[in-house]
Formats: sequence, C-alpha cells, structure tokens
Amino acid sequence: MRILALSHYYPPEVNAPASRLSEHARVWRAAGHEVTVVTCAPNHPAGKLYPGYRNRSWQEETIDGIRIIRLWTWIAANEGFLPRIANYVSYLLSVLMWMWRLPKADVVMSTSPQFFCGLAGWFLKRRRRPWVLEVRDLWPESIVTVGAMKRGFAIRLLERIEAFAYRHADLVVSVTDGFVPHIRAHRPDGPIAVIKNGVDLSHFAADPQAAAAFRAEHNLTGKFVASYVGTHGMAHGLDAVIAAAERLMYRHDIAILMAGGGSDRERIRAMRDRRGLTNIVMLDQLPKQAMPAVWGASDAALVLLKHVDTFKTVIPSKMFEAMALGVPMVLGVEGEAKALMEAGGAGIAITPEDDAELAAAIERLADDRTMGARIGKSAQAFVRDNFDRETQARAYLAEFGKLVA
Repeated sequence: MRILALSHYYPPEVNAPASRLSEHARVWRAAGHEVTVVTCAPNHPAGKLYPGYRNRSWQEETIDGIRIIRLWTWIAANEGFLPRIANYVSYLLSVLMWMWRLPKADVVMSTSPQFFCGLAGWFLKRRRRPWVLEVRDLWPESIVTVGAMKRGFAIRLLERIEAFAYRHADLVVSVTDGFVPHIRAHRPDGPIAVIKNGVDLSHFAADPQAAAAFRAEHNLTGKFVASYVGTHGMAHGLDAVIAAAERLMYRHDIAILMAGGGSDRERIRAMRDRRGLTNIVMLDQLPKQAMPAVWGASDAALVLLKHVDTFKTVIPSKMFEAMALGVPMVLGVEGEAKALMEAGGAGIAITPEDDAELAAAIERLADDRTMGARIGKSAQAFVRDNFDRETQARAYLAEFGKLVA
C-alpha cells in the first residue's frame, strides 16, 4: 500500500504531531508499505530553521526509510494569530502548487490541527484517492477557549471549513473519545475511528546513567524533581506552576524543572525571575532523544491545562511518555485524561490551575517515595498493555486497508 501523509510538523521537530506521525510511519514502513510525508522545513516552535535546513520550495530527504518532502511555508514563531495563520495557509498553497508532483498513493492521510493542513487532503481526494482526516484538537474551538481570538467572522469561517472537512473525509480519525460527539454533530454519516495517542516503548526505556548525568548537569542531584515538559502556551495555565513553586520555596529538597518552548515561555520566565524563584530550572526545548533521560531524572510529571470545559476532551500526549518511564503524574486536567490516569493508577489528580493543590501533590509525592514507586509501576504496566504505539499504528493500517478495499 502507498501511503501519503500530510503533516505541518515532523522530526527533527519534537512536538506531539511530529512524534505521533513519525512513530506510526516507521511501523507502516516496517510492515512493507511505501510511506511519503509532506511537511515543512523544521522550525517549530521558535520560527527558526533547524541547523542544516533551508526553506526551499521543494526539498527531499529520507528518514528511517520514509520519503520526506518539505515544502516552502511562511515561517513564523508559535505565537501571534495572524503570523501563524499565514504559516498555515502557506502550507496549503504549497501543497496545491506541487500536487501534480506528489507521488501516487492508495490512501491520503492529513492531520489537524492545523486545519489548513487537514483540508489539504481534500484536494488530493479529488484525484480519486481515499482521504483520512486525523483530528488532534477541536480547532478552532480551542483558539477561542484559550483567548487567542474572540468569536467573530474569522472564527465562523474556520468553523465552516472544519465542518466541510468532517463531512467530506472518507474516514475521520479522532485521538480521543471525547472529540467524537463534536465530530458526529458535523458528520451525520460516515465512519469515525478513535486511535489514541501512545508511546514508542522501544525509545522510552529507562537509562539510569543518562538520567543521573542529566541531574548532575542541571544541579538536580539529590533533589525531588517535578517536571513540566512540553509547550509553554496559552492553553496550559502555567501561572499555577510559578505560584506552586513560590509555596514550595522553603523545601530545599524539591526542584521544579520546566523544559520546552512556546508563546507563553518568556512571560513565565520573567515571572519566575521577578519573584526570585531559585527552585525552578527552565530549559529550552530539548531534542526527542533527550526525553528518556529527562523523564528518567524526574520524580513527578506535571501534566497541566487550563480549567475550561473544552479540555475535558483532551488527552495530553506527555502522559504516555511519563507512564512509560514509570513517573507518577500530577494531573491538572479533567475529563477523559483524568479517567485514563485513574484507570491506570498513574498519579494524583488536582483541580486545574489550583496552585495550592499542585504544591500539596508535589509535597505528598516527595514525602512518600514508596507511594510514588507504586504509582510508577502501575502506570508502566498500564501503558504497556494499552498504549503501545506499534499496536496503534497497526490499527491505523487496518483502517487504511478497509478504505483501499
């Protein structure tokens, strides 16, 4: 089977969409299928090209036996609505300009958000290819939820595009059960599959030496480390981390690690510095190969989102990475993510954005290492039984096979 996948993000970028598709694609390739990915020159989240790349109209490389086609886009940092929309729309325009040159395929898969990437699949569907639309977020609803835009003409236009895409895809794949009612409201007929996020267990394996070296490098040796790893954005409610760290300043045995980039990062850094919080270590975005060492050096994983109803349908992908390394979570997300964590006995739930509960949960794990070890073992077993990325990639192949047949 020839699979053509459209994604705005792909390694060496390290965000969730890049990881999900690349890990699926490796399994598809290993199963004997021909896989081509159409993406951009890597620049997320800072809007700066990664070393060794140029923003050309068309460039190619091969990663893990997968053909990667990188098209020109208007490069913008992951902040500011209009520059990001220009970035997203330019991807769609580049796909349209080069669609005559894209390889033949038996099935086309495009992933959203961003939705213009998702919509690009429809234009390829018109060349008589089955089109699979993957929904990773309820976009543009999440834009309004985090306050990036007010509901108006632009949002209504994006909602119409969203509904159009849902109706015209041959298959819609949701990454959570919670998205399905919203999708079905716009897609009265046609199949919807749920293939959740997971983790590449071959990559996220314990390496005590690397973890110890990471602790030593960042002056974390001997401390209880509570880590927030990932995007520092408007959706994550990270003011609560700053406030919790202020509550914990008297605990010299506890450190908070914050690693990643995003639109809210500099504001969070400035807030830390104004308050003189020496118990927060902030690092830039780290490469994917460093993640096992980061989680291995962590005693707790902070998984946080804002306290809004929209996020009750979201399952943050970092949950699976933490569970794979046996790191107990402090989860400030309600709904489906909380139910999943509780099913796996994988951590402590708190009210989203409640800094007092966050500080108390960190202290509880720091003071009871036996409980943390027990939670970690339960989490590890749960993710291995239910969220192995290879199993999910094969489920995807089964869905592709149905369409092609």
